[in-house]
Amino acid sequence: MGTDDRRKGLRSAGTYGKIDRDGFIHRSWMKNQGLPDEVFDGRPVIGICNTWSELTPCNTHLRDVAEHVKRGVWEAGGLPLEFPAMSLGETQMRPTAMLFRNLLAMEVEESIRGNPIDGVVLLGGCDKTTPGQLMGAASVDLPTMVISSGPMLNGKFRGRDIGSGTDVWKFSEEVRAGEMSLADFMAAESGMSRSHGTCMTMGTASTMSCLIEAMGLSLPHNGTLPAVDARRFALAHRTGRRMVELVRQDVRLSQIATREAFENAIVMHAAIGGSTNAVVHLLALAGRLGVPLVQSDFDIIGREVPLLVDLMPSGRFLMEDFCYAGGVPAVLKALGGHVRRDAVTVSGHAMGEIADQGECFNAEVIASLDQPVGPSSGVWVLSGNLCPDGAILKPNAASPELLTHTGRAVVFEDIEDYKARIDSPDLEVDATSVMVLKGCGPKGYPGMPEVGNMALPAKLLAKGVRDMVRISDARMSGTAFGTVILHVSPEARAGGPLALVQTGDLIELDGPGRRLELKVSDAELEARRLAAGPPPAAPARGWAKLYVDTVLGADKGADLDFLVGSSGAVVTRESH
Repeated sequence: MGTDDRRKGLRSAGTYGKIDRDGFIHRSWMKNQGLPDEVFDGRPVIGICNTWSELTPCNTHLRDVAEHVKRGVWEAGGLPLEFPAMSLGETQMRPTAMLFRNLLAMEVEESIRGNPIDGVVLLGGCDKTTPGQLMGAASVDLPTMVISSGPMLNGKFRGRDIGSGTDVWKFSEEVRAGEMSLADFMAAESGMSRSHGTCMTMGTASTMSCLIEAMGLSLPHNGTLPAVDARRFALAHRTGRRMVELVRQDVRLSQIATREAFENAIVMHAAIGGSTNAVVHLLALAGRLGVPLVQSDFDIIGREVPLLVDLMPSGRFLMEDFCYAGGVPAVLKALGGHVRRDAVTVSGHAMGEIADQGECFNAEVIASLDQPVGPSSGVWVLSGNLCPDGAILKPNAASPELLTHTGRAVVFEDIEDYKARIDSPDLEVDATSVMVLKGCGPKGYPGMPEVGNMALPAKLLAKGVRDMVRISDARMSGTAFGTVILHVSPEARAGGPLALVQTGDLIELDGPGRRLELKVSDAELEARRLAAGPPPAAPARGWAKLYVDTVLGADKGADLDFLVGSSGAVVTRESH
């Protein structure tokens, strides 16, 4: 069975290294897969956590990616063992994949802790799979690396590039406004998604893969290589090889995902015009790791970082173009002194070294600090009597003239109310109105769906209106755009002031001043609160009940209250 020295420090040795009845049982069962004696001779066991699923189109190629990770693990003298995890298909799953992010995190946490593995490679890509996997892995804290699905190839329609989500929203509004035929709309469908992979706009999936690279949790170029590019498979191979080295060096996830790493993620988020959903996911991940991070950090740290990447929905290009222009390393180099250079990475090189190696091959796609795509961008974190615990706004996706605005509220009590009335000719709304949607926060929907970028009233679209101020406790897709205020906290269902807004109330947005105010007196709000009826009944059973009973607000990452923090890698009881 080999020497004790090879097993020294390996977590798996407690299972496969025993020369007794228990060791016999564990090894014997594993040998029914054709594994020879020598693979249990002190090799690091690398778990490959795979969210492959045919119900998650973003992740349908991850079985192939896993095979390349295994090659690298074998080559470096490790034992790769692949295991599945719940797959959350953002485009298919109802009521919203976000409802199940924390469930995936629980499954990943228990799968990693309960099984005899020494390190883990996380394979995911669709919006909630990567954050959920990382949250679960963080609560165990083994050596960990990430391989993302990678973006699809550029969409194509009638000789031009089209982008996931972003052009869907645009085309849909054009159809509703009578500017695009339904036949043309349907024709664009087949050219939108042309290969394996995630959205090729800067949606949540691409945002998270780029931020993970900026945090040092993946090898360079993980964020942008297309899903079908052979170089992503080569990256997977190198990841498997490097994973074995990290285990032997005992480099834990918490040693990489430090405060400096989160700051690099926030800087990168501002530079790429990333999805607002990243705010919720990074807050939740920080909570698992015990890293001090609050919502306002996204505004404070990212405030001086201009928009450097010209990608939809904030710009013109797509992820394939971003990759060929130099990807995340090129942005790190362009960011210069904004990068926390001493942050460590899974590659073994400091982030500053990776930035120094970055090269830009297309200055139209990746701009410089001297000539950026847009001004200081990132995320604006608002405060005020309508959002005591904060709200967020993505200024580079908004209309500049609406970032300072006062208007009359048009209130929708829930998403069903919105759908029933939005296109009614009797809806009292004009271009200066502020659309307000309630009941779509973590508890309210439940799950906090991506409905914050409400489609505009048909009668205003017909007049040429293309943006309005919209406010909700919901999220929006990273592929979406508009002057949309999101994550209002506390949410309406939790008793936040949003629940008290009535049609006709004046709402003032002072984006540059980071203020969101409901122009109603405290006395009137208190009277409304006393007159309000009981909240809707909570779910009666299952995961939805557990979720609603324990979920935290968006300003805390919408994790479950009892999952915050770490439970560690130690399992104290033997199964036999």
